Amino acid sequence: MDREAAVTTVLEPRPATWHQAAMLLALSIRDFAIIETLDLDLGPGLTVITGETGAGKSVLIDALNLVLGGRARTEVVRTGADEARVEALFDLRDTPGARERLAQAGLDAGDELVVRRIVSKSGRHKVYLNGNLATVNTLAQITGGLVDISGQHEHYSLLRPEAHLELLDRVAGLSALRDQVEAAHQGVAVLDARIADLRARQRNRADREDFLRFQLEELDRARLEDPGEEEQLDREARRLGNVEKLRQFAASAEEELYGAKGAAAERLARAVRHVERLIEMDTELAPLLDDLNSALAIAEDAGRTLGSYGRDLNAEPDRLEQVQDRLGLFARLRRKYGASLAEVIERQDEMRAELDELAGGEDALSELVKDRLRAADALGGAADKLTAARRAGGDALLTQVTAGLADLGMGGARLAVDLSAITSGVEVGDRFVGPRGADRVEFLLSANPGEQPQPLNRIASGGELSRFMLAVKGVIAARDPVATYVFDEVDAGVGGPTADAIGQKLRAVSASRQALCITHLPQIAAMGDTHWYVSKAVQDDRTHARVSTLDRAGRVAELARMLGGAKVTKTTRAAAEEMLDSRQAG
Repeated sequence: MDREAAVTTVLEPRPATWHQAAMLLALSIRDFAIIETLDLDLGPGLTVITGETGAGKSVLIDALNLVLGGRARTEVVRTGADEARVEALFDLRDTPGARERLAQAGLDAGDELVVRRIVSKSGRHKVYLNGNLATVNTLAQITGGLVDISGQHEHYSLLRPEAHLELLDRVAGLSALRDQVEAAHQGVAVLDARIADLRARQRNRADREDFLRFQLEELDRARLEDPGEEEQLDREARRLGNVEKLRQFAASAEEELYGAKGAAAERLARAVRHVERLIEMDTELAPLLDDLNSALAIAEDAGRTLGSYGRDLNAEPDRLEQVQDRLGLFARLRRKYGASLAEVIERQDEMRAELDELAGGEDALSELVKDRLRAADALGGAADKLTAARRAGGDALLTQVTAGLADLGMGGARLAVDLSAITSGVEVGDRFVGPRGADRVEFLLSANPGEQPQPLNRIASGGELSRFMLAVKGVIAARDPVATYVFDEVDAGVGGPTADAIGQKLRAVSASRQALCITHLPQIAAMGDTHWYVSKAVQDDRTHARVSTLDRAGRVAELARMLGGAKVTKTTRAAAEEMLDSRQAG
């Protein structure tokens, strides 16, 4: 994707810990709202987005929301166009989870993901993942967790309670304890399945035993020992059923080879005598004589063998009847127990083993129950350790996030980590334990003093929610699986020292994650590694939005505008230069 109206921005070097692999590499937009054509290349670090109100900054967020599985509305198609297109290129090298989801969906699971979303005026919308047609649900599943967007609540991973436990465990470094619980849970689950199966069998034990004995009696009477017996008997039946034809063909063959006048053996004998006379005159033909003598001996021997075979054949009708009866028995058994005699014999062995197991079922069940009690005790102990570690980790997270909120102008905010018991899983005593332990974790927030902490998705203020997310991300960024953060409204209703704190926090978060921030505050805009300026203009009676990547001179001019309004003075320009120098040096 080619970058439009872009000028390289020269920045001060970032710390050595700067995460270089950007998740979102490029964004291409066509005929979307007031954007006709726009191609953006994205890099690591912090990208700030500024511009006058109504210039179209939010359109970028709407476009990104679309390629993450957001709702497609025909109103976004630019006037005069038939369809809107948004494409995004993601780097998946550091996201094995996304690659695994692609593979599970039967799609190309390489190091990159190309998403194309087409919104049509006709209502026929399309989704493409790495060039393959897909559904919106598949798109949402594949891109889930790749990007957190403030202002688009469905893309906040922290707004989904099921993600809270994962993040708490990751921040607290509990992967080893989690693995122990998961392994112990698997052991108990396997024992539960075996116990349930054995108990089900025991409930129908008498009927099952009678049925197995009946079937085994039938198979035992058949005296099945050799899997190849049916094939051998089939050959014998064909021979016994065709005795007269076999005699006739054997006699005819004997006559042709040996018995009749002018038979093959007689003619070969004459040929031998002729060749002997030839050899008297030319010894080079001696090897040919050996071959003819061999052929003569073979013909004589074959003729005698066929004659004996035919004379020894007996009709044996009684034996034929016995063989056919046994073959009929095999056919009936195969219809009931297997496709071949070998499978019938295998099934017979299985039924004997099952009958033995049923006979000793009570003892086996008792042993399994004892094993289950021991395994459940071990699982309960591991789950208790994990719960205690989560409480300690939650307390540490509360302390760090609360301090971060105070820095961001929310000193009265209060965070709570609610640990409650899960209601499904394997039973351990009077509680349940799942593969992730016995706990359900949810983060609660009170934005103002005196208010009870509430689930995050009930917080009304977008600005408060954005700042809370920023505080949490500042703590967990290094271990968060989400590689791209987009912050909107993070500066709503703040200024002065709080704006400085927000900028510093954004810069700290972007040291380990790619971050984009729409802002109206120069203190925050000055912190960016890359600065995009969004503008709009009217051309040929049409409104066009443009995005430019500002160089240093452009950044100074934009910061001065943000500081002083429409009229830029030497004073505001100097202040802008000082702000940019101090922020970038920091």
